[in-house]
Amino acid sequence: MKTEKSVSAMNGYLVAVLFLVVSAVVCIFVDVRPEILVSILAPLLVLVARGLLIVSPNTAAVLLLFGDYRGTVNRNGLFWANPFCRRTFISLRARNFESEKIKVNDKMGNPILISVILVWKVKDTFKSSFEVDNYENFIRVQTDSAVRKLAGSFPYDHFEDERATITLSTNFDDVNKALESEIAERMEIAGIEVIEARIAYLAYAPEIAHSMLRRQQASAIVAARHKIVEGAVGMVDSALTLLSEKQIIELDEEKKAAMVSNLMVVLCGDRETQPVVNTGTLHQ
Repeated sequence: MKTEKSVSAMNGYLVAVLFLVVSAVVCIFVDVRPEILVSILAPLLVLVARGLLIVSPNTAAVLLLFGDYRGTVNRNGLFWANPFCRRTFISLRARNFESEKIKVNDKMGNPILISVILVWKVKDTFKSSFEVDNYENFIRVQTDSAVRKLAGSFPYDHFEDERATITLSTNFDDVNKALESEIAERMEIAGIEVIEARIAYLAYAPEIAHSMLRRQQASAIVAARHKIVEGAVGMVDSALTLLSEKQIIELDEEKKAAMVSNLMVVLCGDRETQPVVNTGTLHQ
């Protein structure tokens, strides 16, 4: 597989000055009729002007002579090249590409919406020009393909796969590295350098988003309740221990059970408790 070949074109300013000097010398020292002189200098002027090449910063000029790749001019400035060469200018600047939101399935089969931002630039002008048909369209298609493969490799979150070490919604650095590696491998054939690739948008598809939100809320409530119960048990245990150590009151097993029940109701309830004044005994 061929790669980019740099060529050193002639200085354009020097060629222009030489042409002017030669033209002046011919006009002064050659004694011919003006119409003959014009017929000689006019074609030379066209060739000189046709060969001039202006290359802007971060731009490369690919030279093609009758279907033969002659090389790439990477330096910026005014140059002169073979006037019969076809020139194709390619930008070497870093560019952004933001993909559209596409619906794909994650590793667990759940439909999700995802889009990515890709920062890229042309690294090899030969591959970009001749190894693929249209490198910008190639980037769009291969990026979408890489995103689909990435989404199918990881679950959306830990609710679907508790044993997963990497998920799309939590391990952003690992996911972005995997995405960047996948895209860079696909772009190698087109001579494209991937500077950065990251997920720009990630969400469940609308048809399951509400159900997934309710599931997450339920899981959060269960986790919160579990934490509350753990704290309440600790507080009840501390209360009974202090009452026993300080000998404030002697409680039998039945009274302890009633006290534990009341404390757990107070501590674990999600509403404010209403005090009840007992004017009798604990057994009434």
